[in-house]
Amino acid sequence: MPKTTHEEQIISLKRIEGQIRGIQRMIEEKRYCVDILTQLHSIVGAILSVEDKILRRHLEGCVAQTMKGKSDKEKYKKIDEVIELIQRSRRIGQ
Repeated sequence: MPKTTHEEQIISLKRIEGQIRGIQRMIEEKRYCVDILTQLHSIVGAILSVEDKILRRHLEGCVAQTMKGKSDKEKYKKIDEVIELIQRSRRIGQ
């Protein structure tokens, strides 16, 4: 089974990296808290967007391919993997 790549997400991640450096400068310059929080919110949204795209590729590629296969063991393994991902994402921010 071919590996799924996520090269197209590099551009978004580099943009996020730049936004983080911008927030560091804002803090060093003692900028207004609400402006900093607004930028942080923007970064969180961008990260979630990258996460969504990578998850979609995983489901459409790796998971779908496994579900077409004959091995029930591998199918259940992928299902468990996806359930664990969902459970982990629910714990973030608690």
